[in-house]
Amino acid sequence: MDEFTRRLVPDGLWEIVEPLIPASPKRAQGGGIPRADDWQVFAAVVFVLTTGCAWRLLPPVFGVSHQTAHRRFTEWSEAALWAKLHRAVLDRLGAAGEIDWSRAIVDGASLRAKKGDH
Repeated sequence: MDEFTRRLVPDGLWEIVEPLIPASPKRAQGGGIPRADDWQVFAAVVFVLTTGCAWRLLPPVFGVSHQTAHRRFTEWSEAALWAKLHRAVLDRLGAAGEIDWSRAIVDGASLRAKKGDH
């Protein structure tokens, strides 16, 4: 793993992310080429999402193709990885007392309105 990738996804972040990544699907026929490393793919996805880079312009420094990065992003999105990661980071910050709840707000527009009697 090169320095650039480690700066995008430091050990502390990877420690939170790794257990949340869904198991890779098994190939019915077996064989094939080995699956790309999750850390490298995650770093590539973080790069695309934080820079706005087009998938097809993903720099080769990540060691994965843009097709692989996009396919894994789609798999992880369908498995709700991003919501799970958000929750895990909030849980860790909360446990460390690093969330200032006095500045928290609830957006009523995101709650469903009740029908019927009031």
